[in-house]
Amino acid sequence: MLSAKSLGKKGSKMMKIMLLLIFFVSITFAQSKNPDLILKNVKQEFNTVKDYVADIKIKVDVKVLKIPETRAKIYFKQPDKMHIESEGFAMIPRRGLDFSPTSLLKGKYSAFYQKEDFIDGIKTAVVKVVPLEDNSNVILSTLWIDQNRNVIRKIESTTKTNGTFVVSLSYNNNYKYPLPDSLIFQFDMSRVDLAPKQSNDGSEKRGNNKKPATGMVGKVFITYSNYVINKGIPDSIFKEKKQ
Repeated sequence: MLSAKSLGKKGSKMMKIMLLLIFFVSITFAQSKNPDLILKNVKQEFNTVKDYVADIKIKVDVKVLKIPETRAKIYFKQPDKMHIESEGFAMIPRRGLDFSPTSLLKGKYSAFYQKEDFIDGIKTAVVKVVPLEDNSNVILSTLWIDQNRNVIRKIESTTKTNGTFVVSLSYNNNYKYPLPDSLIFQFDMSRVDLAPKQSNDGSEKRGNNKKPATGMVGKVFITYSNYVINKGIPDSIFKEKKQ
């Protein structure tokens, strides 16, 4: 039979263990709300991708334009090299395609944890990022981050020259690398120049040269397939070809 003294010692030991558990749980909780740590984990996860090549299918949904579905090939190499080869004309937004945390978070910035939010049933941490450098075109970015996988599920950025754009990213449930299967890029049509283009003979093509109404949203749907990851891409791919 245990004495009162031994029970007291055991109770004291259990109390210490409980306090330690509470302490570690509180640290973990605090870390999950630390915006710098959240962003660091995202960058580390994406850094497992040294380079990739993928086929992309591009569908543009803009009321004032009729653009056929386009196929292209995209090349990426760390830290921020990107090249797109397209069969023909397409409204391909580099801002929407460039979801690399390295590009989004380059330069000096301040980050703030805002709240928890759910995207398609997935819990995300909402982090606001404010660039601190004067030459940055971005005024504010809001990132919805899946902390279980350390990937960005949604980006909303307000810029000085192109208004606000939103990128929504979807991933395969069994993915090995943090690269999306598809994304939707939404942008402010009133910031897009739809002036008439010139035809081959130099004459001006007639068309609607009016600026779209403020608040009109354009969407670009991009689907990725046939990823080739970390096989090496020569720098010559990213050099601009002389006309």
